[in-house]
Amino acid sequence: MTPSLTAARLAERHRGTLDTALETTRTRVHWSPHPENPKAYGGENTAVPGSQSVPEGAAAFEALRDTPFDLDQPALADRVGDEISPYGFRLGIDYPRADLEALLPAMRAAMPGWRAAGPELRALVCVEILARLNARTPEIAHAVMHTTGQAFMMAFQAGGPHALDRGLEAVARAYDEQTRLPERMRWAKPDKRGPVELDKEFVPVGRGVSLLIGCNTFVTWNGYPGLFASLATGNPVLVKPHPRAVLPLALTVRIARETLAEAGFDPNLVALAAEGDGEGIAKELALRPEVRIIDYTGSASFGEWLEGNATQAQVYTEKAGVNTVVIDSTDSYRAMLGNLAFSLSLYSGQMCTTPQNLLIPRDGIDTDEGRKTFTEVTADLAAAVDKLLGDDARAAAVLGAVVNPQVLERIEKAPEQGEAVLTSRAVPHADHPDATIRTPVSVALDGSSADAEGVHQAECFGPVSFAVATDSTADSIALLRRTVRERGAMSVGGYTTSPEVERELVEACLDECAQLSLNLTGSVLVNQTSAFSDLHGSGGNPAANVALVDAAFIANRFRTVEIRRQA
Repeated sequence: MTPSLTAARLAERHRGTLDTALETTRTRVHWSPHPENPKAYGGENTAVPGSQSVPEGAAAFEALRDTPFDLDQPALADRVGDEISPYGFRLGIDYPRADLEALLPAMRAAMPGWRAAGPELRALVCVEILARLNARTPEIAHAVMHTTGQAFMMAFQAGGPHALDRGLEAVARAYDEQTRLPERMRWAKPDKRGPVELDKEFVPVGRGVSLLIGCNTFVTWNGYPGLFASLATGNPVLVKPHPRAVLPLALTVRIARETLAEAGFDPNLVALAAEGDGEGIAKELALRPEVRIIDYTGSASFGEWLEGNATQAQVYTEKAGVNTVVIDSTDSYRAMLGNLAFSLSLYSGQMCTTPQNLLIPRDGIDTDEGRKTFTEVTADLAAAVDKLLGDDARAAAVLGAVVNPQVLERIEKAPEQGEAVLTSRAVPHADHPDATIRTPVSVALDGSSADAEGVHQAECFGPVSFAVATDSTADSIALLRRTVRERGAMSVGGYTTSPEVERELVEACLDECAQLSLNLTGSVLVNQTSAFSDLHGSGGNPAANVALVDAAFIANRFRTVEIRRQA
């Protein structure tokens, strides 16, 4: 049967996109083929041909509720799934339980045909999958919103275009890495009896089944880089979503399987392994001999278990860290406060890059409004958060909903750990009265106290921050170094007007291998990273052993096999 998606058709559609993505990964300029504005989707004049409108996406999501979600893959008789939206209702969707004894061999059997396609065709098929996902962004946005608690606009942008950008970035980097060697060449060595000649072929070969262990917060944003990096390098991908956030990845798997089949490949190159809450099948899957690559985002304890036990696999982990901001001085005090207030509030602090510790000298900081004491800085920051979130509708749009009961418990217990300088309140949602929404809480701590160190040196995921009084900026930088070295950090921020302090901050982050943002006072937050330009994580401190998306994230997903023939 002739595939409906031929190589020529795919090249005509997507070679230009792939080439631009390749160039942009080198120049690091701003570029995205996936519009952020919901108005770009749906209708005759859409910027995304064939895409849903936002109302159509909402209707498609509603149609999925309270129905079985089917996939044509090897499955057992029973079904799993009991997702509950953080906005207060059950999704009512169940998923097929994968028959691993049949599925994993089928995935392995799909590899030779996918390997034979070569790097370019694999990349083009991946770009087609991404394009089809982009057309379904409004539906996927609702799925992300009601499994993670993100507010709709964040779910739309981060769960759709920004996630797709990261996936495309991974595809481009994968193509680049696999084509560094020539596909074929004639080798000739001079010899007195005539040249010695060999024909040489270099074939990128995937390592084996790639296991994607999904998270509960940024399901697609964190999931797509590993999924597409592995698929583009010749590996089948088994997607194991978080049991409370299955739907976005289930939709992804369904679309990927449909695309692969239309392109003439075995759809079992991408499959779903859903589980019920609390089953914990990730450990079983991680130790399967067929699994040779693992991508994981989540807790430090399980990430470290994977690194220590899944020794048959190449393991990529993004774990927990203690993100820190050093505040020394500023020439834009109100803008600094506004930027930090938004950073602490966005998605209720449920981002792996959200600041947790704010290190401030106890004798205060110099600003364009004069000297500000530690107490004044913390009070003014609290006031900035209150101003940002004073209107309930705006607060709900910024905060989203609390993703799980553990985060809510941390919010409630935080004031017991020090002096509360910002208290949390419940926020109503106009459309979802049962939503769980809370504003941030901030606690002041004495940096010289051993008891306080036990608090601020542990990750407290959620809208909880600690304002830590230090003896000096030099003391703050020393504490920053120790925190990153021992606990890790996905992001570090700094505010200073001193070239010397800036140099010391840069040196500290270079020494401890942490990504640094300096003097952010505009619309860009320390939480945010841009695909094709920014690196997410460094891979050089305990928070993560990878960076999205660099060469190290790609190159170990495949090996190059050389075939030599006498010319």
